[in-house]
Amino acid sequence: MDITIHASFLPHNDPDESLAFYRDTLGFEVRKDVGYGGMRWLTVGPAGQPSTSIVLHPPAADPGVTDDERRTIAEMMAKGTYAGILLAAADLDGTFERVEASGAEVVQEPTEQPYGVRDCAFRDHAGNLIRIQELR
Repeated sequence: MDITIHASFLPHNDPDESLAFYRDTLGFEVRKDVGYGGMRWLTVGPAGQPSTSIVLHPPAADPGVTDDERRTIAEMMAKGTYAGILLAAADLDGTFERVEASGAEVVQEPTEQPYGVRDCAFRDHAGNLIRIQELR
């Protein structure tokens, strides 16, 4: 079997802030920018890796989500407990400095973890946890 990760989904509550963070701060390419029904989906991904993307989507856009569930999702996003993603960079310290300078909320400075990786963590403007591991 030959299975790859094509896209992962993260919610956003402001597409322009998300675009600024993922494109301007992280340096991702914008692959799609689609509006529908007053909502906006952004597909971004690392340059040179066209087969791997992140879809930034309006939270709870699924018509099957109830109003109570939408409120819960909004509360969890505000707390930063709803979604996250793990990225990797060869220059963790340089990446940390660039992301920190953007004003993103720092959750953890670069740290050697007891489980064998060195990483840092941020929250984007929607509250998503972004962990970045150092490539070794």
